[in-house]
Amino acid sequence: MTFGCVHDVGISVHVTYDGAELLDYVYRPDNPQRESPRPYAHPIRTLAGELVTVLRPHDHVWHKGLAWSLPHMGHDNFWGGRTYSHADGGYVQRDNNGAMVHERLTALDALPDRVRIRHDLAWITQPGRRIVEEDRAVTVTVAPEQGAWTLRFDTAMTNVTDATIMIGSPTTAGRDNAGYGGLFWRGPRSFTGGTVLAPGVAGGDELRGQRAPWMGFTGKHDGTGAASTVVIVDHTDNPAHPPQWFVRTEAFAAVCPAPFFSEELPFEAGRTLRFSYAVVIADDGADPDRAAALANLGTRALTDDQVEAP
Repeated sequence: MTFGCVHDVGISVHVTYDGAELLDYVYRPDNPQRESPRPYAHPIRTLAGELVTVLRPHDHVWHKGLAWSLPHMGHDNFWGGRTYSHADGGYVQRDNNGAMVHERLTALDALPDRVRIRHDLAWITQPGRRIVEEDRAVTVTVAPEQGAWTLRFDTAMTNVTDATIMIGSPTTAGRDNAGYGGLFWRGPRSFTGGTVLAPGVAGGDELRGQRAPWMGFTGKHDGTGAASTVVIVDHTDNPAHPPQWFVRTEAFAAVCPAPFFSEELPFEAGRTLRFSYAVVIADDGADPDRAAALANLGTRALTDDQVEAP
């Protein structure tokens, strides 16, 4: 069994394993400015072919499968849609939807045991100001004996302005328990009402805002009735580790390690911020014990000395 990698020039990278689709990584999306265009992974499928992401759901069209998305970068919105303002009484549509713009691929390798994608991006505000330069890598490995595969996400973001950018969330802007922002996974419609998993516990929306080294989600698919599980692991070196987590199950399925959930992070001029995560995609359902085993897969991916992080 081997990896395959097809590069759609200027658009995306399509990754397969033993001929089966695992994901598309779209690095140059064709989205309206209001949705804060940025790279995303969709579709993402399990080894058995079950789809575990959704793109542009009607309730939040700026949700894009699995994507690095930050709603409060100072005055700019790199999440999409409206910006929360307590002073203005809620969400307000402003001319502040920035874009993460692909500039160049620096690595694209389909090796016997992994696929590696690396590229440079520029964060451009809606008025056209360049504020961040980013070096990003996506690495895919497979553990077929556990019915799972792992996407490792690494980013190094450098503030190229001459001022400090305060990175926050709707909660730091005044909305209670809505601290989303970071690596955000949006699950399929059929996962609504599924189960959030964390160390030693299974639950629902009551786990939002809790701190943990990892969290996950298990749900069922329409059509096949099969179950799948997604677990996200936070690297121990990430700022604010272990993070608070933004999770949802009642309105829709979502998991997001949110390092800026309840406290802004000063991003000083010239500083480089680094974040690393492992997203484990598994067939079948899970309880906290199986989720912990999947999290161990993610931890191994994050400590793999064959991967050079940005």
